[in-house]
Amino acid sequence: MIDTLLFVALPYLALFVGIFGSIYRIRTAPLTYSSLSSQFLENKGLMWGSLPWHIGITIILAAHIIAFLFPGLWQSIVSHQQVLYAMESIGLCLSILCLLGLLVLGLRRLTSPKLQAVTTTMDLVIILLLLLQVGLGAAIAVHCKWGSAWCSGTTTPYVWSIITFQPDVSYISEMPLLVKAHIVGAWLFILAIPFSRLIHMFAVPVEYLFRPPQNVVWTNSRKLESQDQAFVKEEARRHFLWAFSGIALGGFLLSVGTFRNVFSFFFGPRLERKVETELMETRLSRLESTVGQRKLELERQASNYILVGKLTDLNASNGKYFIDFSMQPAIAFKGKDEMPLLISAKCTHLGCTVGNKVDDKGRILCPCHVSYFDIVSGEPNAEAPAKAPLPHLGWVIMDEKGSVLARRDSKGKSQGSVSAEQRESARVYIAKNQEETT
Repeated sequence: MIDTLLFVALPYLALFVGIFGSIYRIRTAPLTYSSLSSQFLENKGLMWGSLPWHIGITIILAAHIIAFLFPGLWQSIVSHQQVLYAMESIGLCLSILCLLGLLVLGLRRLTSPKLQAVTTTMDLVIILLLLLQVGLGAAIAVHCKWGSAWCSGTTTPYVWSIITFQPDVSYISEMPLLVKAHIVGAWLFILAIPFSRLIHMFAVPVEYLFRPPQNVVWTNSRKLESQDQAFVKEEARRHFLWAFSGIALGGFLLSVGTFRNVFSFFFGPRLERKVETELMETRLSRLESTVGQRKLELERQASNYILVGKLTDLNASNGKYFIDFSMQPAIAFKGKDEMPLLISAKCTHLGCTVGNKVDDKGRILCPCHVSYFDIVSGEPNAEAPAKAPLPHLGWVIMDEKGSVLARRDSKGKSQGSVSAEQRESARVYIAKNQEETT
């Protein structure tokens, strides 16, 4: 219920108010949606706060937009380990830069008497909201690492589901609290746009590019005082034009030298016939792998049982991986009662596959974000980012003729037994009817 309220109702409320509220304010009060610059009242502190804030937030928002609009391209970029490390490091540094800029802007509003006179309550609310949002982003970079890699499979599909009017909270329902708070903060940010200075983002002075030039003529004593400096200004203007021309020429030569590399980066190098053939073979093998997976899914749908392995092959410390009816990974161990112990291998944090090696405390490890799960209870350790336990699976033991010797459901309720003579031929299965009832 809370997830539906925060991640379905709040987004649609924020988008409706943000879009139509901004349109209403622009149409009914067109003189109130400028940025209301305070540069004339205080300039020095503004430079040290506004510059780092705008640099940091522009790059961070650009990265968020690219990951949202082009998830496939973004995933292919961050799939390289070095690029992922660089992205995470740059993102954290930019978050710190934004925080420093916001702190300067906030202190500037609170300490300058001139600014206090023009500061509204909504200005302070927006600064606090931005501090919270950027702080949460930095905390996610530290505590929920490699967000650049998993965001394209979690938050991006969630946002698209909201935009396409098919809201799906399952993408983020298992997310850590920090990530959920960051998402809620983003919707609150959109909700506050029509009621704050943030609306100035839509006040882009495009008409300035097409208006005729204006000639300003001084008609007071300043004109006489500035005539002696006209020649100096003309010289400075000439030097500026020469410097600008030199920079433009250097940039042109640099672009000519790097155009081939830039073109190859975006459109790919021209491949030789041998390399192109190898690339086609790789694509073909991936397609064959996909076809094999689909065939396996069809076989599982048509079958009532999936073979896990022989009962004597199960080990107490080294689990055996298998795929259940939902095409999800699971692990089979031998329990203390010499009977099978089947547990899901999909981490309840972000869905990574957990390891099959049991440590001296009877736990298995999820290597993605270091969560330990007890194989008997399925519970994670107290410090783990995962909070929900790994579910157990029911099993059925049959002999060579297909007769059921024993069974156990996911809740631990057992029926039947396996004698010492039957162990050699006993095989462990999972049953479709058991999985559907668990």
